[in-house]
Amino acid sequence: MHTMKKKTVNYVDNEKFYSAIVEYRKHCDLAEQKGLDRPQIPDYIGECILKISKNLALLPKFSSYSYKDEMISDAIENSVLYFHSFDPEKSNNPFAYFTQVTYYAYLRRLNFEEKTRYMTYKSFIETIGINDMSLLSDSEGNAVASPDLYDNIYEFMRKFEKKEEEKKKQRKSKKEGLEKFI
Repeated sequence: MHTMKKKTVNYVDNEKFYSAIVEYRKHCDLAEQKGLDRPQIPDYIGECILKISKNLALLPKFSSYSYKDEMISDAIENSVLYFHSFDPEKSNNPFAYFTQVTYYAYLRRLNFEEKTRYMTYKSFIETIGINDMSLLSDSEGNAVASPDLYDNIYEFMRKFEKKEEEKKKQRKSKKEGLEKFI
């Protein structure tokens, strides 16, 4: 008995997505020849970009963040911003291109949020002076915050500062390598 292989159903039809982009690019070229503004990106292409942005956010790597909506918004913005960088003559896989754009938009948001959290913690520690353990209890001696909380904050800050120092060393190393080359 011969079994037929089922075609995989994806949330974005890459071939249809590609065809829509090719068609849209023709309209853009025609508008440019006539000296007109680019036409609006068609709804279907926008829906594909939205689906890619939302579905990537479902991956376990990204799903637990409280700022997932901001990540999706960043991805949509970046996809529209870099839309015209996709060249249908070089690639027939817009799904992969926009997934990559989305992925890097997510990473930029994660780095931004991490830096923001670091600055908040740093400001908190410098302003309040966490070294004073009396701040961990109220006037009656009841604990208002766990010392573990502050340990977690310090651990996060230590890791963040170490990562930033490593980035700095890498940039310096690359710069020195370029200077030797020149």
